[in-house]
Amino acid sequence: MTLQEYDYARESPSKLAASCLLLALTMKNLGGWTPTLEYYSGYSAQDLHPLVKRLNFLLTYQPRDKLNAVRSKYSHRVFFEVAKVTPMDMLKLEETLNSS
Repeated sequence: MTLQEYDYARESPSKLAASCLLLALTMKNLGGWTPTLEYYSGYSAQDLHPLVKRLNFLLTYQPRDKLNAVRSKYSHRVFFEVAKVTPMDMLKLEETLNSS
């Protein structure tokens, strides 16, 4: 989804990928940013928090009339129905990120 948004073009691909991973881990309640992830990515959890919040905002307030083919594709069970995953509540995300 970020490929369609000009605001994300200035982010480094590695930071964007790391932020997406942290958001996914948080959304699925699979733990936080570990020292191993920090070592191999080069980013601390604190470095990623602002971008994680922006990504969740993008998921929360995405226009439903755009990218229907992509949404349809990733709603299929072959792709684990990731397009159907509910974004996190912004306050809960903030609490979760600050507690880790």
